[in-house]
Amino acid sequence: MSLELLTTLEAKIQLTLETMELLNLEIEEEKQRNSDLLEENKQLLAEQKAWNDKVVGLVDLLREETTAS
Repeated sequence: MSLELLTTLEAKIQLTLETMELLNLEIEEEKQRNSDLLEENKQLLAEQKAWNDKVVGLVDLLREETTAS
C-alpha cells in the first residue's frame, strides 16, 4: 500500500472513531433525558391518581347525599 492510501485510511478511521464518540455522547444524553422523563411520568401518574381519588371521593359523597335525601 502506498503512504497516501494509508494516510487516507487513517483519516477515515479517525473520523469514524470521532463520530462513534459523538454518537455515544448523544446516546448518554438521551438515556439521561429518558430517565428524567420516566421520573416526570411517575410524578404525573401519582398526581393523576391523587386527583382521581379526590373525584371518586366527591362522587361517593354526592351519592350518599342523593340516597340520604
